[in-house]
Amino acid sequence: MIENLESARGMVVVRPSAKGGRFDPTSMALHWITVLLIVGQFTTVWLHEAVGHGTGLGLQLLAMHQTLGGLTWLVALARLVWQRRFAYLPPFPKSMPKLQQWIAKANEYGLYALLLVQPITGLGDVVFHGRPFMLFVWQVPALLTPDPAIRGLFQEAHELGAKALLALIGLHAGAALFHGLVLRDGVLQRMLPSSLAARAGAGRRMLVGKHKVIS
Repeated sequence: MIENLESARGMVVVRPSAKGGRFDPTSMALHWITVLLIVGQFTTVWLHEAVGHGTGLGLQLLAMHQTLGGLTWLVALARLVWQRRFAYLPPFPKSMPKLQQWIAKANEYGLYALLLVQPITGLGDVVFHGRPFMLFVWQVPALLTPDPAIRGLFQEAHELGAKALLALIGLHAGAALFHGLVLRDGVLQRMLPSSLAARAGAGRRMLVGKHKVIS
């Protein structure tokens, strides 16, 4: 819910409210929508490879993969606009070293870059295939004549981007779990829904209380 209004250079700036050092609800919603879209993309491409390229199911999976790629691009762009103009971005914990903060930011920017570039390289692969393709609910006619050489470049870039995306996602998820399960500094709770964040916070307080009792 957006509550706070600030005046800057005669303009009203709307900023979302946040509690307990957590991201605003819109940022959290866009984050988890992105997660679901990425899971859907990797699932459809792996199933497509399993069932075969020329089968009817394979073509349906490929069309779904392409549609999810377009949705991912739109959501990533929306996240950048929201983060730039409206989002509440909680600060890192004071106990978090500057190097870790820098790595976290670099990882975030790398993820955004790949989320925007991957759909473009995938589209290039499809367009230079020289065949009609599905995008969302529309049947798009062939836009260019087939060019295997250029298509191969887009394919290679798309595959390398997918591997890089998996690596950055693994680093991102691993760091979040490390902060949540080992350091217990509240970083993980910043992007969790309210109910999960409350449970994680209660577990953290119980652990701290037990540590004090033992000490």
